[in-house]
Amino acid sequence: MAQDLAQLAKERGIRYFMISYTDLFGSQRAKLVPAAAIADMQKDGAGFAGFATWLDMTPAHPDLFGMPDPSSVIQLPWRKDVAWVAADCVMEDKQVPQAPRVVLKKLMAEAAELGLYVKTGVECEFFLISPEGTEISDDKDNASKPCYDQQALMRRYDIIAEICDSMLELGWGPYQNDHEDANGQFEMNWNFDDALVTADRHSFFKFMTRSIAEKHGLRATFMPKPFAGLTGNGCHAHISVWDKDGKTNMFYDGSDEMGLSQQGYHFLGGIMKHAEALAAITNPTVNSYKRINAPRTLSGATWSPNTVTWTGNNRTHMVRVPGKGRFELRLPDGAVNPYLLQAVIIAAGLDGIRSKADPGKRLDIDMYQLGHTVKDAPRLPLNLLDAIRAFDKDASLKSALGDEFSAAYIKLKSENWNSYVSHFTDWERANTLDC
Repeated sequence: MAQDLAQLAKERGIRYFMISYTDLFGSQRAKLVPAAAIADMQKDGAGFAGFATWLDMTPAHPDLFGMPDPSSVIQLPWRKDVAWVAADCVMEDKQVPQAPRVVLKKLMAEAAELGLYVKTGVECEFFLISPEGTEISDDKDNASKPCYDQQALMRRYDIIAEICDSMLELGWGPYQNDHEDANGQFEMNWNFDDALVTADRHSFFKFMTRSIAEKHGLRATFMPKPFAGLTGNGCHAHISVWDKDGKTNMFYDGSDEMGLSQQGYHFLGGIMKHAEALAAITNPTVNSYKRINAPRTLSGATWSPNTVTWTGNNRTHMVRVPGKGRFELRLPDGAVNPYLLQAVIIAAGLDGIRSKADPGKRLDIDMYQLGHTVKDAPRLPLNLLDAIRAFDKDASLKSALGDEFSAAYIKLKSENWNSYVSHFTDWERANTLDC
C-alpha cells in the first residue's frame, strides 16, 4: 500500500512537499505544495504546463500532472520542514511517454519480464566555484596534481561534511569523499542500488549539493568541462544485474578470467554496440564534447574516453571491469539526465542480451599513450550534432527507449545545437575578423 504523505507530514513535522520531475534536458521542475493539500496532490497530481519546460509540447497541450511517487520521498536534511518527492508525468490519465522517469520505469519493467534487475551506482563529480561561475572557489587549490589533495579537501570540509552527513542520515550508505583530479573538483560516493532508486538519489544529490553550496556562499557545478585545461566532470556508472531477490549476481562467473558471465558479456556487448548513439544521452550538451575530446589536462590525463574500447582494471578505456560481476561505464558526464542514464544503459544492455552481442576484443593497453595504434575501434562523436545523428540512425535503440521519447529528444537537442551554432563567439571575432 502506498505511503500516506499527509500522515507522513504529521509524523515528521513536514510543512511543504516539493513535487519534482526532471525534463528532457535534465532540468528539475517542482511545485511547492503545503502539507494541507498533499492528499489531493497524491490523488490527482500537481499541475504543470509541459511547454514551459523542456518537453516537446505546445501551449495547446492539456495540463501535465506530476504524480508523486511516495516511495521516493526524502525529507530535506538541511530544511526539515520540506520534503522532496519524485513525480511521474501524466497527461489525460496516461503516462507521458517522453518523460525521463517514465522511460526508465518502462525499461525496468521489460528487464523484470526477463528476470533481470539492474543495479547501478554513480560517481558524481562536481566543482565548487565562485557564485558568478567564473573561477574555482579556493585560490589556494592550485597544485598541478591536486587529486586527493588533503589540505584542499579539508578547506572545503564544512560543505563536503554537510552533504555526507545528509546522505548518512538518509541511509544512502556514503562511503568515501575526495578531492578529484581538477583544482576545485570533488567526488562523493554512496552505495549502489536498484536503478530507479539510484536515479532518484542522483537527481536529489545534484539538488542537495547545489543547495548546500549556495548555503555556504558558493556554487556547485556538474558542467562537463567548466574550465579549459582542467579535468572535466564525469559521472561514471557501475553496472550489475541481479535476480528478483537481489541475492544472485547474474553477471558473476567465478570461473571466467574477468569474472563475467555470458549474460554479462552480452550486456556489455550491447553497450559497445550502441556506444556512439549512447553518447547523445550520456553526454547531452555542447560542452560535453570538450571533455570527451579534450587535449591533455594540467594533471596529465583527461580521465575520459574518446574511443569505443573496453578493458580490465584500466581507467583509460570507455568501459573497464574493475571487479568480478560488474563493469564501469566511464562515458557519462556530469550533465547526464539521471533517469535517461539508467534508461539507456538498460536499453542497450537488453538489446545486447537479446541479440547475444559480442563486446569485441579486450584491450589492455594505455589508451592515452597507445590509442593511436588501435585502428579498428569506433571513435566517439566529436560533437553533439554527430551524437544526435548517431542516435537518430540507431533504430533499435530509439525503439527500445520509445519512439515518442526519441523523436522529442532528437527534435529538442537539434534545436539546442542550432541555437549554439548560430551564436557568435569571441573566438570567431579574434580569429576571423580580418579574413
